[in-house]
Amino acid sequence: MNTTENALLKVKDLEVVYRARRETVRAVNGISFSLNRGETLGLVGETGAGKTTTAYSMMRVLPDRTARIIKGSIEFEGKNLLEVPENTMRHAIRGEKIALIFQDPMSALNPIMKVGEQIAEALKFHNKGELTAEQIEAQVDHTLELVGIQKERKFDFPHQLSGGMKQRVVIAIALVCEPVLIIADEPTTALDVTIQAQVLAMIDELREKLGTAMILITHDLGIVAQMCDNVAIMYAGEIIEMGSVEDIYSGKNQHPYTTGLFGSLPDLDKKTDRLHPIDGLMPDPTELPPGCKFHPRCPRVMDICKRVQPDFTFDGTHKVACHLYGGAGKEERS
Repeated sequence: MNTTENALLKVKDLEVVYRARRETVRAVNGISFSLNRGETLGLVGETGAGKTTTAYSMMRVLPDRTARIIKGSIEFEGKNLLEVPENTMRHAIRGEKIALIFQDPMSALNPIMKVGEQIAEALKFHNKGELTAEQIEAQVDHTLELVGIQKERKFDFPHQLSGGMKQRVVIAIALVCEPVLIIADEPTTALDVTIQAQVLAMIDELREKLGTAMILITHDLGIVAQMCDNVAIMYAGEIIEMGSVEDIYSGKNQHPYTTGLFGSLPDLDKKTDRLHPIDGLMPDPTELPPGCKFHPRCPRVMDICKRVQPDFTFDGTHKVACHLYGGAGKEERS
């Protein structure tokens, strides 16, 4: 994982909680990572791992009543986004510099507005008087054709488009202001497999054409192998393994959770009666276990795992938070 001084995005020690009347949900627990310009980072984990909360924290769109960022910093182009005034976030960052592709196009689009109007709305909001109405219209046409939709369809309403076309419109809205960072929150979850492949290929092509950095949130390791430069594996609000795609897929020291994720995937070269899912469930985020958060489900658990939070063990660009590879864990095994 590259951690250069001039990184586009640097997240450090981020902690996010959701507070209800009687409970505190610890959604993100001290994660750190960086992203360089033009790179793609895959954020991988089960439902409830904290991936979407991390994305919403970067966009500053967490629910005001319940969510709190209690620690950490999110540095984007040298500025801590947590200290930027909301008015600046709305007009100069969110949508213009950082764009979010939502996972459900049905709820992301306004059903009573034509899709062309919804794309133009983003341009008009960030226009600052630099573009004429004709130039905005031309940019809408160009962006629609960029995502593979005929410009004549800009007069359609969302219900007149297929699921794949709706998602392409959502991507067009994200791209129309030419942001330097795109956060794609499981952008193909609502699509069938064939359309998934088309949309992902299009996103990857557009990212390379525009030189845009991307954070791809997913639980599909096949998508990660196809599209990402670096990978961060999340579990119970923590990053437990991080490295390049080669590190994660071919590294000699894998976190047991990562091993379990790979073990639950079908192998086309092997005949097997059934897959091997990871036993158990994600821990309750209101009552996280002590030590390693994965230890109740880990097939290689040691006594130290139940008591002590593991530190990262580094091997070049690859780092793993597991006692199997740390000094104390090795002593306990011997």
